[in-house]
Amino acid sequence: FARMFVQVCLYFYCKCLWRCLKFVVRKLTGRCELQRICYNTKPGAARTMKIEASLKGSKSKRLQTSVSVHPDAIEKTIDDIMELKRINPDINPQLGVSLQACLLQIVGYRNLIAEVEKLRREPYDSENPQHEEMLLKLWKCLKPNSPLKARISKQWCEIGFQGDDPKTDFRGMGLLGLCNLVYFAEWDTEIAQQVLSDSLHPKYREVTKKELSQFSKAEWEKKKFDKAIGYSFAIVGINITDLAYNLLVSGALKTHFYNVAPEAPTLTHFQQTFCYLMHEFHKFWIEEDPLDIMEFNRVREKFHKRILKQLQNPEMALCPHFAASESLINM
Repeated sequence: FARMFVQVCLYFYCKCLWRCLKFVVRKLTGRCELQRICYNTKPGAARTMKIEASLKGSKSKRLQTSVSVHPDAIEKTIDDIMELKRINPDINPQLGVSLQACLLQIVGYRNLIAEVEKLRREPYDSENPQHEEMLLKLWKCLKPNSPLKARISKQWCEIGFQGDDPKTDFRGMGLLGLCNLVYFAEWDTEIAQQVLSDSLHPKYREVTKKELSQFSKAEWEKKKFDKAIGYSFAIVGINITDLAYNLLVSGALKTHFYNVAPEAPTLTHFQQTFCYLMHEFHKFWIEEDPLDIMEFNRVREKFHKRILKQLQNPEMALCPHFAASESLINM
């Protein structure tokens, strides 16, 4: 109880001290915290995340709720902020522009989570023509020279599904898993086909004396033909969709999206990031050189930590010039 009491007192002391410090700095500089952030921090994740933290931590309810307004209400919200902070927009025209860009990113990120969540919750329906069309499109993009003989077929295993009917494999991520796979296969066709080919064709490696001493003959016979390749492409794609989803919902992807999306991040930005993660995971899987597919969870967790560490850098952009993002760059 005593420790809790001290922590509560310390929290309120620091909070009051921080507010007093902000008041003093404003008097000395003639600028509020939002002005100091916009004028002293370059555009991108560093600025947007500071603006977001400042608005959420404000004692004003109007400022706190400004990060969750509808996109159409952002201009009105900025006017309210300028009025509340007693900032003359004619003297500070750039402030309004900077705040608008930041709020578009902040609100857009929240809306993107909602859009992605909606897709994740929508189950694959084999009676839905659009769902079926997407699934067949996935096959055509990955196997253009091999016609699908039947809707329910063993051929689906050739692109990494577990059984005759892929619909059962989408349960975890719903329609989101399929949307991501189709986007990867359509916009990064060459890389997607190469990753699929690698996953289907283990590569032979020469045996070194050191490696021979570390494994039994039976283990090496299994490992030398694996070369860290040999996994179910579609299943791994659904799993990486789960990874991307968790990065998004946890807020870890804010760094990336606030740096690559000049305004509101969209579903296309999320799918572009998925393509990058698929490509990078494939390379990471080869680098890790696991003994077999049973090590998948270990490799995935290590890859997850690696991406999280990269995203801690406020200047990080995972895939600013990735092949699948060319359509966004051209826009």
